[in-house]
Amino acid sequence: MAILQSVNIGQTRPIPTKSAKTGIFKEPVDQDVQVEVTKQGLTGDAIINRKHHGGVDQAVYLYFADDYAYWEQALGREITPGTFGENLTIGGVEGRSVCVGDRFEIEDVVLEVTSHRTPCNVFAVRMGSPGWVKQFFKAGRPGAYCRVIKTGQLRAGEPVIHVPFAGERISVSQLLALEGQRDIDPELIRRLLKTPIHYKMRADFEERVALLF
Repeated sequence: MAILQSVNIGQTRPIPTKSAKTGIFKEPVDQDVQVEVTKQGLTGDAIINRKHHGGVDQAVYLYFADDYAYWEQALGREITPGTFGENLTIGGVEGRSVCVGDRFEIEDVVLEVTSHRTPCNVFAVRMGSPGWVKQFFKAGRPGAYCRVIKTGQLRAGEPVIHVPFAGERISVSQLLALEGQRDIDPELIRRLLKTPIHYKMRADFEERVALLF
């Protein structure tokens, strides 16, 4: 059975060695605390750079326990939930196999996967590794951004129901691998457009298709 291992909230903090601030430093909430999930994300969670973070199509970021296990082995150290800036840490689901359109039902809350996470320099600073962006890309374990289909409350320890998308199966790992590619198979693009993908990605792929004709 899948389970919500941790609910993580970030407060505004300065980025080490930089003048800007970030909400990537997230800490687990006590298991007995209910957290409200709105269309914009978790109540009380800091979202600083709204050009690249937040919004209805990436309101909640999920990361998975099996991916954390991979990173603990790769990095040779323990990594606590929230380290990757995720709102929800979920156990019992293979992170790399999660696809656009998959849904996660946690009590009253329903989330729908829209896209992968793209690593950035702030993430590298958070991890204390200048080579982190390349390492994260290479691993193909990006976690999943979600839109909120149904708002409500949740807390750590609750069961999670993973409902696979019934249409085209495009995984978050596959999406990550497409980053920076100019020439993408048109058939793959058409398949992507049949999924409930992030609206910005949809606009990009629709433009690519239009240029083919």
